[in-house]
Order: sequence, then C-alpha cells, then structure tokens
Amino acid sequence: MQDRYLTVSALTKYIKRKFESDPHLKEVFLRGEISNFKHHSRGHMYLTIKDDKSRVNAVMFAGYNRYMKFTPENGMNVLIRGEIGVYEPHGQYQLYIHQMEPDGLGALYLAYEELKKKLTTEGLFDDSLKKPLPSYPRSIAVLTSPTGAAVRDILTTIDRRYPNVRVTVFPVLVQGQNAKTSIVQAIEKVNELNDYDVMIVGRGGGSIEELWAFNEEIVARAIAASDIPIISAVGHETDFTISDFVADYRAPTPTGAAEVAVPSQSEVAERIQNLRRRVQNAMDVQMNHAKEKLAQKQKSYAFRYPEQLMRQKEQELDRMYDQLQKASVQFMNQNQNDLMNIQKRLQQQHPEKSLRLAKQELVQTTKRMNRAMQQETKSKMQTYHELISKLTLLNPLETIKRGYAIPYSEQGTVVKSIRDVQPGDPMQVKVQDGVLDCQVWGMEEEDQNE
Repeated sequence: MQDRYLTVSALTKYIKRKFESDPHLKEVFLRGEISNFKHHSRGHMYLTIKDDKSRVNAVMFAGYNRYMKFTPENGMNVLIRGEIGVYEPHGQYQLYIHQMEPDGLGALYLAYEELKKKLTTEGLFDDSLKKPLPSYPRSIAVLTSPTGAAVRDILTTIDRRYPNVRVTVFPVLVQGQNAKTSIVQAIEKVNELNDYDVMIVGRGGGSIEELWAFNEEIVARAIAASDIPIISAVGHETDFTISDFVADYRAPTPTGAAEVAVPSQSEVAERIQNLRRRVQNAMDVQMNHAKEKLAQKQKSYAFRYPEQLMRQKEQELDRMYDQLQKASVQFMNQNQNDLMNIQKRLQQQHPEKSLRLAKQELVQTTKRMNRAMQQETKSKMQTYHELISKLTLLNPLETIKRGYAIPYSEQGTVVKSIRDVQPGDPMQVKVQDGVLDCQVWGMEEEDQNE
C-alpha cells in the first residue's frame, strides 16, 4: 500500500520526462513582451514573457545570447524560439530560449516613453528645479507600503545610521488601480502638515506593471509640486521610473534612499573630532606665535638697555621742547605782524568812527591771540610733563631713591656679576645722596636655581 505514494522529486522527474518526450514542446515559437528582465553576472538572462492574459518564466543561457545584436529591456515585444522544460528544484515549467528577435515595443513601454518625452519638454526634469536635501534632517516622512520589505530596509538603515531622527511611515498603495491616487494624496498630506524635512517615496522591485503607479503623470506632477524635498526609491538599481526623473534625488534602492536621507552618526562624530583637532592645532600655532613675539620683545633694546633708551628719550624731549619754543616765537611774530598791519590800516582810515571800531577789533583780536597762545602753551606744557613722567618711570635714579644702589667698577662700568671684579678691586657704589668708595674684600657665588 505504501508503494503507491510518490515523492515530490519522483513526480517532478516524471513530468519532466513527459515534457521532454512531447515533440510539440521541443521547438516552440512565441510572441510576447519582456518583463522582470535580469542579466546575471555569469551571462545568463532571466526574464518573464507575457501577454495580456498569461505569463511564463524564461531563461536564455549565455551560450545562446552571446551573439545577440540587441539588448533586451523590460517592455520590449520579442519573437522567441525555444523549448519548454521543467526546472526540477522549483517543480515549475519554464521556457528555455534559443533565439530571440525584437518585435516592437509593448504598450506600457510606449506610454512610458511618451510621458517621459512630454515632461522633459516641460522642463520637469531640469536640475535647476531640484531642491537640496537637508544635511541633518529632524523628521522624515516615508511613503510606501507598511508591509513590504522596502519599509523595513528604510527603517533599519535609518536607525543604524542616525537614530536621532523622527521617522513617520505614511501607508500608501504601491501597485494597482488606486495606487496613484493613494501616493498623490499622501504627498499632499505631508506638505500640508509642514512638519517634515524630507520625504522618501517608493517601494521594492517588481515588474513594469507592478511599478507602474510611479510612472503615472499625476504622481510625477505631485512630486514636482512638493515643497518638501523628495527622494525616489522605486525598485532595484536597474529600474527607472518617471518618479525617479522628477524627484529631487533618485536612490537606486530603498536602502540607498535611507543612506542618502540621513548622515552616518559615526561619520558625523569623526568630522566633529577632526574639527576639534584643527581648532586645537590653530590655537597651538597662535600660542606659539604669541610666545615668539613675547620672546622678541624681551630681547628688544628697551628691555636690555633702559639707560640708553632714557637718554634717547631725553634728546627727543629736548628736540620737541625746542620745536615748541620755535613755534611759540613764530606764533608771536605772526601775530605781531598782523597787529602792525592792522595799525597801518587804522592809520590809513582816518575817520574817527572807523578808528574807534578798529581799536575795538584790535582789543578783541589781542584777547583771542593771548587766549590762543595760552591754550597752545598749556597743551605743549601738558605734553612736556607727560613725557617727563614717562622718562621718570624709566630713570634708574628713581630705583636708587627706593633704597637700591648701583655698583660701578674702577673703569666706570656697571658691575652685574661677581665675575666682573676681583678681590681687592676698588669700586664705587652710587646711592641716593652720593657715591661710596669701596673695595672688594671677597666674593661668594649664589646658586641661581635655588
């Protein structure tokens, strides 16, 4: 009784032998439209051949497609010669293509090309209309099917790269008759809310029929009219829809859309660390530059030779004082000349009234001259006293007045070190009220590091 039951493998092999023994299936001629086309890296082509009612899976091995004079594409109508066989691992029949020729384009492909040409002419695909994507979005709207693999890929990728962002999924139909209306309404709703920085609109891969909602004109125009930047993430990398061309950015896959929408948190942290290093390096450079300038100032003439600098300033003060006196004399002479000229004009104007007015003007002019001379003298004297005060601060004699003394060698040079004299050498020590004649009795060197 048990021998009557077959295994699945035995049944599949039996059916395969039936297919192989049927002469009508050894050489089949078909006309149909290509869908779900995939060119494998090993050279084999996998596709679906369909008409308006049925479809069949097909494969064309590299040995047969190597010399084809055209590249198959989704939506193409083709003429095919091949054989029908059974693919045992899946227990399904499929078409093994030996020869394929183009037979015009399918209706959907023609509609796609017609709409693409129309929108291109209108300028909806122009790069100038593309809105920039935000570098660090705070909220993202995802418009896709809530049950598909695409939404899982998007959410997982965003959570891994940038978990701080708020993500909201707006469920939409992604295929079928009502899909285009569902997508358009969701885009308009997100714009009305005005609470999102970027939108991801798309779905996973599929046939041209399954992706057709994203080739609809109303969907394209809704994307173009959106005030919020939109990333199109429809199908696989080889799938291109009208939405891809009109969107602000086209991602090859839903995962790619998520990677474009948000930065990598680790990369952001690395950039911040690099900026910190650059700021620290810049601060170090400025600090070193400031230290170098300080060292140069400490080595300058004013720090090393204050007495010589004071003498130089005294000479400059004398020169300025001479210039002040000269200017005062010139000022007085000029005013005296003006006074003499006025007197001459008064003498020339004999009438008593003119003489009286001229005398009054002379008096006023004299007063103004005196005030001006006093103000000028006061200003110059103030400058003079300020310079004297500055020189006093630099004068070593002021240091002596505070209780310090300056030792001089017999040659008249300042003794700065015990190495400048020897025991028994005569010395002079200048103090506040005179000079002391001294002699070196001994020397004791001190450790400067203590």
